[in-house]
Amino acid sequence: MGFSKRKPNQSMKFIVIFFFGGFLGLFIGLSLPTFSTTKLSLPSSLLPSIDLACIRGNNAWSFMKNNQIWVPTNPRGAERLPPGIINAQSDFFLRRLWGLPNEDLTSKPKYLVTFTVGYQQKNNIDAAVKKFSKDFTILLFHYDGRTTEWDEFEWSKRAIHVSVHKQTKWWYAKRFLHPDIVASYEYIFIWDEDLGVEHFNAEEYIRLVKKHGLEISQPALEPQKGLIWNMTKRRNDSEVHKETQEKPGKCKYPLLPPCAAFVEIMAPVFSRDAWRCVWHMIQNEFVHGWGLDFAFRKCVEPAHEKIGVVDAQWIVHQGIPSLGDQGEAQTGKPAWRAVKERCGMEWRMFQGRLTNAEKGYYKSKGIDFSDLLVHN
Repeated sequence: MGFSKRKPNQSMKFIVIFFFGGFLGLFIGLSLPTFSTTKLSLPSSLLPSIDLACIRGNNAWSFMKNNQIWVPTNPRGAERLPPGIINAQSDFFLRRLWGLPNEDLTSKPKYLVTFTVGYQQKNNIDAAVKKFSKDFTILLFHYDGRTTEWDEFEWSKRAIHVSVHKQTKWWYAKRFLHPDIVASYEYIFIWDEDLGVEHFNAEEYIRLVKKHGLEISQPALEPQKGLIWNMTKRRNDSEVHKETQEKPGKCKYPLLPPCAAFVEIMAPVFSRDAWRCVWHMIQNEFVHGWGLDFAFRKCVEPAHEKIGVVDAQWIVHQGIPSLGDQGEAQTGKPAWRAVKERCGMEWRMFQGRLTNAEKGYYKSKGIDFSDLLVHN
């Protein structure tokens, strides 16, 4: 296949056209008015104001580059945000999907009550919830996965439901009751499902807690069976008690648990500030909470005055062994025994961690830990 040769005069013609077109384009470009991006008229609603500043020239971009926001007092991870936009807390208030946000709430609940529940205890929980007014947000943690069935109760449609199979209330509390989530509530009730509340009134309970300055409390117990601790036993001659006498050998020091500064983990009530401390003390992988009740005192001072039992509003611990049914048999042991062994193991591990943490702290301060009364 051959190639045709281009004639010299034809090549010269192309060169002349190329240069002529270039000069013509340059002439037209210089003749037109100067185009400036500052003449752009874009609706401010389409771009953030800071972006509009950027397209006005290099000065704005240079300003932003050399003056980046960094606020070390902001919450961790939010240092690059201006403080005015920080919203570090949340709540469980239910909101509409329409209208103005500031008109969503006709009232705000002041307190939070949580129950860890299975559907088999629905009637007991129904009776308990009815003891709490609209000043309380109701939050149910479902360990059996059954949630929609609860809609047979009208109050359930206004409650918050969280469902995860076979977990305990302290597992839920660590994950869903972060202090910044519950900061809107003055008091947080973290209760079991097997509590009889015939003689309990929530509003009166709150009044007594405030009157006696209790940061951590529980209703007194009127047991159907034997009590484990005398501290939580109901007294007929007082509104509140903060100390007790125990069997010989149980209390080395009268102002320490279980003779004072002590409530049990079945029905504790925390002030907002006390809960912020207690939440941080809950160990992430410990689910049963055993041993926490002996350590609540670390979060208030003086603990023997700010932790107490409310006698005038009492409950009944029915002792329904629903938690053991959520376990699995291990090496020939029934499910309930395997669960109980885990409870005891967690208590020992928690106590060891707390002791070591305190030793480490005092050692870093040059203080002899053995001379301090930190455990009973």
